[in-house]
Amino acid sequence: MEKPARHDAAPPPNPPRLLLLTSAYFLLGELAAACEKLSVPHRLLDLGAREMDAASFVRAFREAVSSFRPDAILTVNHLGVDREGVLASLARDMRLPLVSWFVDNPEFILPVYSRTDPENTLILTWDADSLEAVRALGYSKVGWLPLGADPERFRPGRPGRPEWRARVSFVGNSMLAKTARRLSFAAPPPALLAAFSSLSAEFAATGERNVRRFVAAHRPELLAELDALGVERRTAFETAVVWRATLDYRLACVRQTLPFSPLIAGDPGWRELLGPEDGFRLHPEINYYQELPGFYPQSDVNFNCTSVQMKGAVNQRVFDVPAAGAFLLTDSRAQLEDMFEPGREVVIYKSREEAGELLERSLADADFRASVAAAGRARVLAEHTYSHRLVSLIRAFDEHFPSRPGAGPGSGANSGEGR
Repeated sequence: MEKPARHDAAPPPNPPRLLLLTSAYFLLGELAAACEKLSVPHRLLDLGAREMDAASFVRAFREAVSSFRPDAILTVNHLGVDREGVLASLARDMRLPLVSWFVDNPEFILPVYSRTDPENTLILTWDADSLEAVRALGYSKVGWLPLGADPERFRPGRPGRPEWRARVSFVGNSMLAKTARRLSFAAPPPALLAAFSSLSAEFAATGERNVRRFVAAHRPELLAELDALGVERRTAFETAVVWRATLDYRLACVRQTLPFSPLIAGDPGWRELLGPEDGFRLHPEINYYQELPGFYPQSDVNFNCTSVQMKGAVNQRVFDVPAAGAFLLTDSRAQLEDMFEPGREVVIYKSREEAGELLERSLADADFRASVAAAGRARVLAEHTYSHRLVSLIRAFDEHFPSRPGAGPGSGANSGEGR
């Protein structure tokens, strides 16, 4: 596998002026902070905080473009982009490229949006395995941009609470209620509903990432009913399949922590799945910004198991836990070894059984945990901050839109070609 490009956290000369479409999603704040740190001209445009009619939407956008004169629009997960294609049409008419960084599965998001002008759109995805799927949706300008960390927020020494102290902890959603909501929205016919649990289990056991392709290859008798759902209901059903597979996988992994009396920070679904007397403490879901930076250092071992939608990619915890100076035990993912050195900067398990063994060994060796945590933080600081990601984003933008004034050729962006 091709490794991600290595850049320092200094932007190229004359960086583009970025118009950030804001939303409640956490990464817009990190990108804005990185722009500030690297002196990248930017403006935040909030088009999603309140409902606005089309005329107000167009007026607010035109005013921002006229006063700020951006080189590109930047958003995360297409948030702030309307499904009808009004924003994309405006951007096309103004010759203003749209850059969208996906940190959730683009195959579940892009199909419900109007593909107004794919040649004016750069899609960056946190999962290198999704590049071909994005191209298959008609987008030719694509690139790999992994997640990262904010080392100012996630750093050693952040205060924690006494109730957060634990030998082993896990932070994550059980996926129980989320799966039920997606399945309810999909409203599948009886045959699809009856097959739902087995489909999820079979899908999890394969290397296939796309639910529809999996159904076509392995359960073709269900394909017509799946397609008959239409785009939005079919996407909801496919999402439910992935989330149910994640529920089953996550539950099996978390069970390996039970002999060590773990602290689980998550939703009430964990109590329903694990039962009332399984030797764990359940803490309510905690705030990412205000609480999580102080939570991770309170655990001897921070345990991680990745969503099934990410069969090769790594999630946010892989960056945030080391950045906080804490020890991480995580499941094996192909793209992880392109970014960290297993055994020295992070410890990985390749099976649920190995997870239990590594938990026991890691808990018994405080010096080992401290060494891994320090090496992991050093790697994050050297290569995996949001400043690094912003530099890579700018390089990718200049590579795909080289006509911008000041954009130099041969920027060396990690465009994901050849993957």
